[in-house]
Amino acid sequence: MQIKQNLLIGTALTAALVSSQSTLAQGALEEVVVTATKRDASLVDLAAAASVLGGDQIGPGGVQNVRDMVAEVPNLSIGDQFGFARVFMRGIGMTSIDIGGEGAVSFLQDGAIIPRPAAQLVGMFDLAQVEVLRGPQGTLYGRGATAGAINLVTTKPGEELGGYVNLSLGNYNMKTLEGAIDIPLSDDWALRLATKIEKRDGYGDNLFTGNEVDDRDAAAYRATLAYDPDANWDATLSYQFYEEDDNNFAFHYFGPSAGTVGGVPPAVPVLGGRTVFDVGGTPYDIYSDQEAINDRDGFMANLIVNVELSEGVSLRSVTSLQNLDRFLRDDLDSTEQNLFGQNNYTEESDSFGQEFTLNIVRDNYSVLAGAMYFEEELFGEVRVPLTNICFLLAPALCGTPVGDGLNSGQYLQDGDVDITAYAAFVEATIPLGDKFSLIAGLRYNYEEREGTGTFIFDAIGLNVPTDAEADWDEITPRITLEYRPNDNMLLYATYNEAFKSGVINTGSLSPPLDPETVDAFELGWKGQSADGSLSYAVAAFLYDYQNLQISFVDENSTVSTINAAEAENYGAELELNYAFSDAFSIDFFATYLSAEYEEFINGDYANGFVLVDLSGNTLPNAPEYTFKLGATYQTAVGDGHLRLRAEGYYQDDVYFTEWNRADAFQDSYGLINASAEYSFGPGGNWMVSVWGRNLSDEEVISNNIITAPLYSSLRVGSMLPPRTFGVTGSYAF
Repeated sequence: MQIKQNLLIGTALTAALVSSQSTLAQGALEEVVVTATKRDASLVDLAAAASVLGGDQIGPGGVQNVRDMVAEVPNLSIGDQFGFARVFMRGIGMTSIDIGGEGAVSFLQDGAIIPRPAAQLVGMFDLAQVEVLRGPQGTLYGRGATAGAINLVTTKPGEELGGYVNLSLGNYNMKTLEGAIDIPLSDDWALRLATKIEKRDGYGDNLFTGNEVDDRDAAAYRATLAYDPDANWDATLSYQFYEEDDNNFAFHYFGPSAGTVGGVPPAVPVLGGRTVFDVGGTPYDIYSDQEAINDRDGFMANLIVNVELSEGVSLRSVTSLQNLDRFLRDDLDSTEQNLFGQNNYTEESDSFGQEFTLNIVRDNYSVLAGAMYFEEELFGEVRVPLTNICFLLAPALCGTPVGDGLNSGQYLQDGDVDITAYAAFVEATIPLGDKFSLIAGLRYNYEEREGTGTFIFDAIGLNVPTDAEADWDEITPRITLEYRPNDNMLLYATYNEAFKSGVINTGSLSPPLDPETVDAFELGWKGQSADGSLSYAVAAFLYDYQNLQISFVDENSTVSTINAAEAENYGAELELNYAFSDAFSIDFFATYLSAEYEEFINGDYANGFVLVDLSGNTLPNAPEYTFKLGATYQTAVGDGHLRLRAEGYYQDDVYFTEWNRADAFQDSYGLINASAEYSFGPGGNWMVSVWGRNLSDEEVISNNIITAPLYSSLRVGSMLPPRTFGVTGSYAF
């Protein structure tokens, strides 16, 4: 509590700094441009809550993957489960644990949708910046942006021969090679080749087999070809391939839950099974007869064409073709016994997307209009051999033909889902005098899904087809009123609606889910000082969510996904960047969030699945407070340049399920990251950096689920990385 009080006092003092518009600073902050709004805009001129991570923040010692963004973006909470990203903004995000589930944050690369949450965990490399739009983006992005949008902006080919190479070495035997080269092919053509190759030992071990878990062996490659004929159009074609083959994304055992009977699955004592804590392990270790297997690969091909149709009128086309194939294996029973716990998870996705955006800019108005089409063929399978289940269901029959028949059964959930979506939108900005302007937008969304599949669970005698089809449409409006009292300040008020498509999960017994919808209100105040030394942003929001899509494990040990909840979220965010001088600057954010279910009734796993009213409970992954304070100091040293950076991040406690119990909970924690970077040589081409993340070595659970009653409702999940540190050498040419 004292930490919170001190941080709140610090927030108030910093807010006072904003209003004072201090003139002591001599430095100036760089202008940041956002492209995710489909029209280039300065961050301080954008009537929305947004964050931009620059290229210097991405890489070793900084943001290396989606999970690292949690300390850099206000009201962002990130974990992973079953090998896919669980991203939450302002308390709303990926709550599904069923195969085929989708998040509430739209992920994009250069404006092209990345549909599969598993593909969103691919390491970031050779990026110009990462843009984060917080809050519903119903007009611009439609189908999956009820919480926000994240756009990865890749670095484009340069006009001269050049590039860079980075080599990083760190603890856990980490070795990372990243580099890129620009190759001019002619006056009109240029090529950029980029790669990132990562190898790292595991953060833990499988203490039963002696092999590592949560290691990394991954590679990604990208080729970008740009054509600029110095005419009224240009084009960029990129192709990216990635692959992983390691023991990452292990299920970590956290102990019994409120619904656990007997501590471990009932058959374990008979077989003599033990958990990781019985053999003296840590939360980063596992103790399992099944190795954690992560094997995935995929590609993305993007074609972007820009055409100047006339003065002030331009057309942009984004075409994307993507593929993802992955296999994941984990152990649901969390012991060294081969006990109906081998979980085999397969996902295959092929998708195509096309979007056209028309941008019209006139002296007295501007219009943004567009149309999109998206299709995806998705296959998913969850296969669990029911080995040794006779020890649970009929121990006296083990070793007999009946027992052997039980043991040869399986849990199988598999099928295909074909997805087709299209939409059209228009958004106009109209000045209302010298200081006011109005933004009005409207989007029509349509989506249809057709699923074919089978659900087999021999333990309860189920073998049924799961064929289903459904379609949905929605119109989502936006109204924003802007007020600019001067060139350095913007106040805005926004109302918008957003739509997250309905879902058919592959091979699922759950009927098609209705879409999530949200009515959102936001007030904002942002700007900068006259000398450019200070930028600030304050936002307050209120959301009314309907039909939240929620997954849980039911009394039959099957995954159910339902539309079961209404929720109300409200909160506030403060962001500051201040350059005291050319040498010293700070960046700061503070957030407050209240996210509660208004209506939600569900069966209680701790009480025989009796229906219980959960209204008033906090939503998962919704910390009440978060804070971040970073400081950067840079100066000339000898013939080179020294840059020192340190940041601290604090997150309040969170629940991981709607039950708000201690068995799925992460206490408040803090992260400390720091780096020291020295550039030298002609033009500062050489650089050496020493860095560390999570320097206090906090043990942080990033996600926690309650398993099936078949496994005695044990707790399993994933961990954030422990303390990591290393050194990076870089050469730019």
